[in-house]
Amino acid sequence: MKLALKIDVDTYRGTREGVPRLIEVLEKHAAGATFLFSLGPDHTGRAIKRAFRPGFMKKVSRTSVLEHYGLKTLLYGTLLPGPDIGKRCADMLRATRDAGFEVGIHTWDHVKWQDHVARRGERWTGEQMGAAYLRFSEIFGEAARTHGAAGWQMNLHALRLTQRLGFDYCSDTRGRCPFMPVYRGEIVACPQLPTTLPTLDELIGLEGLDAGNVAAHLLKLSENPPPSGHVYTLHAELEGMKLLPVFEALLEGWKAMGYELVPTREIYATLKAQDLPRHELIMGEIPGRSGTLALQGKEFLA
Repeated sequence: MKLALKIDVDTYRGTREGVPRLIEVLEKHAAGATFLFSLGPDHTGRAIKRAFRPGFMKKVSRTSVLEHYGLKTLLYGTLLPGPDIGKRCADMLRATRDAGFEVGIHTWDHVKWQDHVARRGERWTGEQMGAAYLRFSEIFGEAARTHGAAGWQMNLHALRLTQRLGFDYCSDTRGRCPFMPVYRGEIVACPQLPTTLPTLDELIGLEGLDAGNVAAHLLKLSENPPPSGHVYTLHAELEGMKLLPVFEALLEGWKAMGYELVPTREIYATLKAQDLPRHELIMGEIPGRSGTLALQGKEFLA
């Protein structure tokens, strides 16, 4: 029974401070994980434009963005220049790989991707993914083999690039089980391993959940895994910092339940692409998160 840990690293601070803390606690619990890095500029401050998005301010008030991200991070890209994460943190990224963890691409510019990719075309999408792909190769000396989109935001051009860039598999979606995506009738020949469990920032502040009881709630949701296992997405800025005790409680609980804590690649290694069901990839909403994101839809039988 496997549970894959997918770690999204969104910011400069999360890379410098959250990643080493997560490595320490993962090694303590003999847990594997996949770290997906933002590789270009940290422009977190530009996310202020999301204040006009329905539901966004409610989410901000629930999850204490200032407390988790820090004032300096929230000014990057506006009043402060955004630090280049890949250039300034290359040693930390390589240290993560050298510690035995799988590494992959999250994005180039997190805010730019999350806020704009749904409405952009082939050239823009190619420039963003291409920049991240090139930077990854420069840092690690080899091509990236996996990708997990910022904010679970994708478009047709990005899906096509998951094939053309040679990724073994991706985790760009939310859903129930591994699948081959079909977008607007077009089959994309790159398996998706969707996130199957809710994230902490989607749970805290709703239905009486807080940092004191959210771990027990999430462990309850983990009791009946799909045959291939669960995929849980965490964030270096949350579980790697203020919510680290919550994450450690989750690790202890999952181990007690009999889960083997692994990188997403270990779930991929159990699959045969030709046997995976084809499912439509749709854009939709999920509880606790504002806006739409890429979801696993119904099985495609055509």
